[in-house]
Order: sequence, then structure tokens, then C-alpha cells
Amino acid sequence: MTTMSQNSGHNVGIELSTDSLCCVMLDGSRNVAERSYVRLRKDDNPLTQVIEVVESTQEKHGPFATLGLAMPGLIDRGTNRVIHSTYFPEQTNGNLTQTIASAAGVEVLLENDANAAAYGEFRMGVGRGCENMFYAMLQEGIGGAFIINGQLWRGAGGFAGEFGSVAVDSEGTRLEDVASSANIVRRTRERVNRDSTSMLGRREKEDLRVQDIIEAAKSEDDFAIMMLERTGAYVGTAIATVINLLNPERIVIGGDIAEAGDLVMESLINKARSLSFTRSFEHTKIAAGELGKAAAAIGVALLASE
Repeated sequence: MTTMSQNSGHNVGIELSTDSLCCVMLDGSRNVAERSYVRLRKDDNPLTQVIEVVESTQEKHGPFATLGLAMPGLIDRGTNRVIHSTYFPEQTNGNLTQTIASAAGVEVLLENDANAAAYGEFRMGVGRGCENMFYAMLQEGIGGAFIINGQLWRGAGGFAGEFGSVAVDSEGTRLEDVASSANIVRRTRERVNRDSTSMLGRREKEDLRVQDIIEAAKSEDDFAIMMLERTGAYVGTAIATVINLLNPERIVIGGDIAEAGDLVMESLINKARSLSFTRSFEHTKIAAGELGKAAAAIGVALLASE
């Protein structure tokens, strides 16, 4: 890792996710100079833990020039506050950016995690070189974000990109109901006893994680492969809607589930191809993100610095 001068200001981005904190530091050329990950303590206020990461980073590197925070939820850009968060509902009370700013001694930019990750991939990842892009974040929850003419597009109320709410069948099933990490695990638990050959059947159901399903699939477990392929097909159904309506240059798939690689991407692309207007599909490139777990932290550091 690169250690920067204690006398220079640093552009720092932090992502608060459901189980961890990712902190990224950018140097003067907007390159990633350092990144770190901290597991969240379940019995402690996540805001307290964000401040701890801020303070420990300052102790090591000195003051920040800018600080950005990305997290899941609906963000009011006018007030720089969280107005709704399924995973951190307590943060809708009070002003978390003001609390962090008091500790950091610098103003804090707050951004939705999918928007931040989209911007990171657009500027420094697989989205480089395009002007119009859609980003899908597939993890504990499902989010999305649009880049149009090189800028984040937020919609009339600031809440564009709620990809998890897209219907994937005629019954109105939402994408998040079947393709989020939690719901992939749920679907797997419900079916695993029907396949006596799967290594997943030998695990305690309550301990099953989406990473276990991915690892089993990479070990050629047919049942795990089937579950991920079906997940890819659900996501591809929703992706086809984006292609048919907007025909973006690039669609980027990120988040925990993207770690499954071709196990999800192949079925995703095949389903999107089958449901898309052919000429629109041919002009849209679908790719996995390049920045991995650091995408949102990198993106919000960039947004804060700009």
C-alpha cells in the first residue's frame, strides 16, 4: 500500500454495507492509494464504527481534503440525509453526515451505494470510455443506477434506479424477491432437500450463505449451478427491460453475486438476448464490474472530490 504525505489532503470514500465497511483513499491523481475493510460489529451502532474508521485513517494519514459516504437507502441530495434505509432505519433520525463531519473536520458527501458504485465503474472500471451506462448492484439488496451523457441520472425525485423493484414475471414478482443474496439463499434452502447429491444439503440450512452456493457451483455442484443460472435468468429478464427502454452502451453487473462470474453472467446474457429487441441488444455491452467490493467507496470518493 502507498502511504501519502501527512501534509497533503486525501480524497476518502467509505461504503457502509450490511456487514462491513470499505474505506478507500485516492491520491492527487485520483488513483487508489489505499483500501481497507472492517467487519461491522453487530452489537454496536454502525455510525460509531464509521467514525472510528474516519479517525483511525486520519491518525495514519492526516487530514482529508474530501470525504464521501455511500450506503444503501434513499438519499435526499438537497438535505444530504437518508430518508429511507431498509438495513439502517435508525440513520433516518438525526443527521449522520453532520455527526461524521464534526469528527472528521470536513464536510461529508452522502450518496446511495448503487449510484456511488456506478460512478466508480464509470470513471475507473469497466465503464471507462462510454457515455451512457446502467449499473446493477446484486447483493443483500438489489439496486441500480444510470449514467446518462456522462452524469448520474437521478430522476424527478432523485430515486431513479430502483432495479430491485422491476417485475420479472406476470405475477408481479420483483427482482429483489428472487435474486438478492438473502432470497437466493431462501430459494436454495427451500429446494436443497430435493437433491440428495448436492454438497449444500450437508450444511445446516440456517448457516447457508450465498458465498457457499457460489463456492459449491465452482466445485461443479449441479444443484448450486442450477440455482445461480436461474438467478442469472431472473436478472437477465430485468436487464432486457433496461435495454429495450434505454439501449445503453454498457450494462455493468456488480455486487456480491457478480463474484459467481460466468455461472451467473452466461445465463443473464442469454436471457437478456432472448427478451431484448435484437438491434438494441447488439449495441449494448453487458460486463461484470472490475472494481469488486471497492466500487462504491471509490465512486463516492470521486464524487466528493468533484
